[in-house]
Amino acid sequence: MNVEDLPIADAVKEILASSNINELYPPQEEAIRAGALKDKNLILASPTASGKTLVAEFCALKHILERSGKTLYLTPLRALASEKYEEFKKYSSIKKENGRRINVGISTGDHDSSDPWLGRYDIIVTTNEKADSLLRHRAKWMNDISLVVADEVHLLNDAERGPTLEVVLARLMQINPDAQILALSATVKNADEAAEWLNADSITTEWRPVVLREGVLLHNETHFKDGDAFKIEIPSKNPAIDMALHVMRLGGQALIFAATRRNAVSLARKAAANIALRLSKPAKRSLARIAERILNTGERTRISDLLAQLIQQGVAFHHAGLNGGHRRIVEDAFRQGKIKVIAATPTLAFGVNLPARMVIINDYRRYESGYGYYPITVLEYKQMAGRAGRPRYDRVGEAVLIAKTEDEHQYLMESYVLSEPERIWSKLAVERTLRSHVLATIAAEFAHTEQGIHEFFSKTFYAYQYGSDAIKGVTAKILKFLFDETMIETNRENVSATKFGRRVSELYIDPISGVEIRDALLNRAKVLTDMSFLHLIAHTPDMFPKLRPYSNEIDQLALFVDEHQDEFMLKVPEEWVDRIAYENFLGEVKLASVLNAWIEETTEDETIGKFRVQSGDLYRLISTARWLLYATHELAALFGHKDLSRNLAQLTERVKRGVKSELLPLVKLEGIGRVRARILFNSGLKTIRDIKRAPLENLTNLPLIGPRVAKRIKEQVGGLVKSEEWKKLSRTKVEEQQALTNY
Repeated sequence: MNVEDLPIADAVKEILASSNINELYPPQEEAIRAGALKDKNLILASPTASGKTLVAEFCALKHILERSGKTLYLTPLRALASEKYEEFKKYSSIKKENGRRINVGISTGDHDSSDPWLGRYDIIVTTNEKADSLLRHRAKWMNDISLVVADEVHLLNDAERGPTLEVVLARLMQINPDAQILALSATVKNADEAAEWLNADSITTEWRPVVLREGVLLHNETHFKDGDAFKIEIPSKNPAIDMALHVMRLGGQALIFAATRRNAVSLARKAAANIALRLSKPAKRSLARIAERILNTGERTRISDLLAQLIQQGVAFHHAGLNGGHRRIVEDAFRQGKIKVIAATPTLAFGVNLPARMVIINDYRRYESGYGYYPITVLEYKQMAGRAGRPRYDRVGEAVLIAKTEDEHQYLMESYVLSEPERIWSKLAVERTLRSHVLATIAAEFAHTEQGIHEFFSKTFYAYQYGSDAIKGVTAKILKFLFDETMIETNRENVSATKFGRRVSELYIDPISGVEIRDALLNRAKVLTDMSFLHLIAHTPDMFPKLRPYSNEIDQLALFVDEHQDEFMLKVPEEWVDRIAYENFLGEVKLASVLNAWIEETTEDETIGKFRVQSGDLYRLISTARWLLYATHELAALFGHKDLSRNLAQLTERVKRGVKSELLPLVKLEGIGRVRARILFNSGLKTIRDIKRAPLENLTNLPLIGPRVAKRIKEQVGGLVKSEEWKKLSRTKVEEQQALTNY
């Protein structure tokens, strides 16, 4: 089927033609024939790169241009939301009937707002959690949604992300029963079951634009499930690296999946010397520029130094410990073919679109703290294997598992290569998971009686799979907890949220976090310090990732606890009564100490060295801490603790900026982060007034503040920048640069 033959606007066809999209892939054609453009609910389950997103684009544009509708696009990850937002923006030149252009919006943060500004957009891209938050705030524009696109819907099976997606879909079907649902999925065994729950038709296909060959490597020989085999050279004696070198000799790139971050970094380091030998001089010059970008993005740390060093040799590592800026640089350079090999943790398989000529799965087991190593699911394997093969570049993509013995070779072939993905099962009915959603159902007035609450949850995927009675018992237990903790109240048959319950739901925190914060604010510590609040939020179930104390840190942390006992809002567990609780407490103190180091302006590199926490984890801790401190501030206001308001507001801002309180006025200036603010302060420019009075030349002479930054600072504070002064400074800087170049 040709794009030209589709019942869509000519303007859409022109944009697709400019991208050389003229003919539909078989899954796309099947979706169109099944009624995707006629408001039919569908689950489209097909492999990576088979064109699922384009079907969503067709449907969204149909709703906007012909039905004056609005599209909500749900994704599990912020990175994926950003990727989809950029894809949809290509249609922003198209005009609607009212003469206005199509607007595309994105919202992935701030869980305490209804974001009314999103109402003016035609296509709204959010994470599942943000959509859940918007529903809790009863965002009015959500009533106008006529199309819901749920990307990666197979993650209903995921214990962490699945329940939120499930509740969001059930809620959207409740408030918009006539909206079209388009669910996009990897191939799973029971897509038809999920489709029945969504009142949808199911399309399941194995078609891919690039043929996928799956096999197992043992020693130096790879066997594929189609019976083919080939041998590789073994210059490094590491099977994964030797396979990557093999594909590089053929002109391709490789993704190597490792079980842990440490293993990913180790593989990248081992591969670097071998890869570097095979790079041309122009390639090395290009990689040197990318390495320089790494060093100039964010604070310079030992992790960024190592990453830059490896990139110069054509290799990178990729895991959640990297900060977002570094991950994006690595991904872009790999897409451009400049980085030849990435060693990554499996999280990359569920993130942004990053195909390679070959995918190498170095370890079929995954490590999880507290559980050790366990075999991955077939679905996880298929997600990783699905990255093999670059559309428009490769005719064939190859995914290879690494075996160490003949017995393991047979196991991997039978258990993964020749197996089908598992069924997906709802993970909703776990008390820890369900608690927040039950409260939200009451607080946002989606149900007004206990019967109404049970009726809503009887429409979830869990109830569809297990029966409504299976979730009723857990729901009843949660209702009792919420009533006992005064988050809900009853009046005969009616159930409603108290001010406390409603605020906890709006703040998007676990009800247990709300209870712990409320009780701590009431009881307080003998001595209130920053550590009091930082440890309180570290203790809540919402703080993630948790940190565990290493054995050589326990004595030092225990001494700190003894010396600061009066500052803790929670009772210190008895070490010899409950050793596990005591070590968990020490882990919370360690986490609070990391945050305290951050607000005391300890450098990122020093923090990494002292606490062994990586950049990506540090910034996730900072983000979560800001959210929980904000929630603490709001609950303090609710319960009348006015004396804490100023300190909590300031501490929240300090965690956001990573500075001592004296720098807060300066870091509010655009382009001024914690490092530049400290430079300004130490030079005597301590206030906005000081900066306003200072000559422009004084600013430009400071480290890390050139003419452009200085001019921007002066404009923000209302300082006058004379054109002659600006021209003179600019000329001087150019002359200095030329002199350095000549030297």
